[in-house]
Amino acid sequence: MARVVSGVKSTGELHLGNYLGAFRNWVADQDEHDAFYFVADLHAMTVEYDPEQLRRTTRQLVMHLLAVGLDPGRCTLFVQSHVPEHPRLAWLVECTATFGELRRMTQFKDKENETVRAGFFTYPALMAADVLLYGAERVPVGDDQRQHLELTRDVAMRFNRRFGEVFVVPEAAVPKVGARVMDLQVPTRKMSKTEDSPLGTIGMLDPPEAIDRKVRRAVTDTETEVRYDPASKPGVSNLLELLGAATGGDPVALAGGFSDYGSLKAAVAEAVIEMLEPFRRRYDELRADSGQVEEVLAAGAAKARAVAGPTLDRAMQAAGLMAPAGGFS
Repeated sequence: MARVVSGVKSTGELHLGNYLGAFRNWVADQDEHDAFYFVADLHAMTVEYDPEQLRRTTRQLVMHLLAVGLDPGRCTLFVQSHVPEHPRLAWLVECTATFGELRRMTQFKDKENETVRAGFFTYPALMAADVLLYGAERVPVGDDQRQHLELTRDVAMRFNRRFGEVFVVPEAAVPKVGARVMDLQVPTRKMSKTEDSPLGTIGMLDPPEAIDRKVRRAVTDTETEVRYDPASKPGVSNLLELLGAATGGDPVALAGGFSDYGSLKAAVAEAVIEMLEPFRRRYDELRADSGQVEEVLAAGAAKARAVAGPTLDRAMQAAGLMAPAGGFS
């Protein structure tokens, strides 16, 4: 099986768009790939943050991932900072990448005239290390991540030319198409944990009554016909997408079963609540068993280090660093 690596930054609570757009695919990929998944708490430090909230959010995000169906017996799940090889290899990447390459990263260019932390400038090097440590052959990337993967590939090839074949040069993998989930109040933009739209975002931990309220208040239009037409009816189409994702139905076909928006919203709310019920039940079990998460993370970090450690050793030796007794890792 090809090895894949994916991470999620530990900022905010997971919402329905995260699950339907990405993490449901992660669960499916456990049986198709040698999968390494991690919570990127180090990346969350590149902007202003609260230490207690970072710790709390990191743990909660791990619980979310376990509750949606990630199985430590079928994948490697860990927290980024629990594997010290990540920042150590990132330094070698920083010493291989150029200032110009990092400066051309879109996220930095968008904030170049603002006061940002040095870590915000260099974090693409850490992202490259996240991938290279595990010899990932395929990396699922969306359009907003392609630039980072290209940097990773360039750095890997440059390092290999200078110091010998150490790194696997990863290929971009087109991720499986997840459900298209838009904001319930502004259906022309994606549902996001960073947007200030509490009524437009369905959190994975929202109680059933909150989900019902948000769906029933979802923005539609001044017409009355229920049809799937994202261009002219984005609000109604988003509701049909949600219903399709929750029931396995086709949004176009589903539209024919409703004569008004009220009945559509009622069906969407019921389907979403039913879909999230197993997640809420599993999350409550994890919350009640305080030691289970720590056990999972300890085992995951050990599995990750068993792969990352030898990679770091090879890279540091190839780069000319003198190995201490027992090796670098």
